[in-house]
Amino acid sequence: MNKLYSVEREYPVAIKALWDAWMDADALQSWYSPTDLKVVPGSVVSENVVGGWWTVGVDVSQFGFNAYFFGTYSELSENKRIVHSMNYTQDAAEFAARVITPDAHTIQIDFEDRGASSWVSFTQFGELPADQAEGAKAGMESYFDNLGIYLSH
Repeated sequence: MNKLYSVEREYPVAIKALWDAWMDADALQSWYSPTDLKVVPGSVVSENVVGGWWTVGVDVSQFGFNAYFFGTYSELSENKRIVHSMNYTQDAAEFAARVITPDAHTIQIDFEDRGASSWVSFTQFGELPADQAEGAKAGMESYFDNLGIYLSH
């Protein structure tokens, strides 16, 4: 697997709060987008079992489209690690049908309880041109900013 990038942060919250932010569909609905965008209402699914689906649509209508992400969980180690596939489309019908593509990426999210705070790292594996990988990393940095805002409430 080709590692494209990693983003990591430490937040002043208990590990359960951080874990739940990634696993709870209502939480994902609140924060899983860059700070200047929003999640498409009703687009989030998080079936918290190996083989279960996760789905999120990000409203990018200011640029004329929605970005849809979906995949299945392949590893769930509570408060430690999430691994899932990630497919991407701008086609609402493909998103609704959850059409798996052969170029799906792998996402690994690692967690660590640091006592008064908790750490998380998001790593994306797959194939992208270098400039797109840098853009994806910058986008995920903004997602993590949004996660920090969500966790502070």
